Amino acid sequence: MRIAVAADERTGVARDLAERLRERGHEPVLHGALDEEDRDDWAWCAEAAARDVAEGRAEQAVVCCWTGTGASIAANKVAGIRAALCADAATAEGARRWNDANVLALSLRTTSDAQLAEILDAWFAAAPSAEADDVANVEHLGDIERRGS
Repeated sequence: MRIAVAADERTGVARDLAERLRERGHEPVLHGALDEEDRDDWAWCAEAAARDVAEGRAEQAVVCCWTGTGASIAANKVAGIRAALCADAATAEGARRWNDANVLALSLRTTSDAQLAEILDAWFAAAPSAEADDVANVEHLGDIERRGS
């Protein structure tokens, strides 16, 4: 699977994220500080990764900044994106299952290498729920997006 990857710094788990994805059989598409020709500010690089997903150049994305919050907010501004800030495996699994999240946001400050492995394992092992109420909630997100502010 093609995974867009963005980080505003080459620190913490950002240093090894692309390799961790390759080890799992994915093809990373790099943005921000991970690509020397890209703008590395969190809002710009997270948007670029999210647009890869929204426009079909990648199936999912992983976006990172110091807290993960800014990267998740920026990604969620792109139509069709459901970014989830995940600090543990259970949250990552739930975000995929119940929210059909297509962008994983991570904190460069708090995510350890061990947590990264657990989060990625849970994220990629989970599939979106087919339960009627879960599907309805995700569809409603699209309705909210189409209505705008």
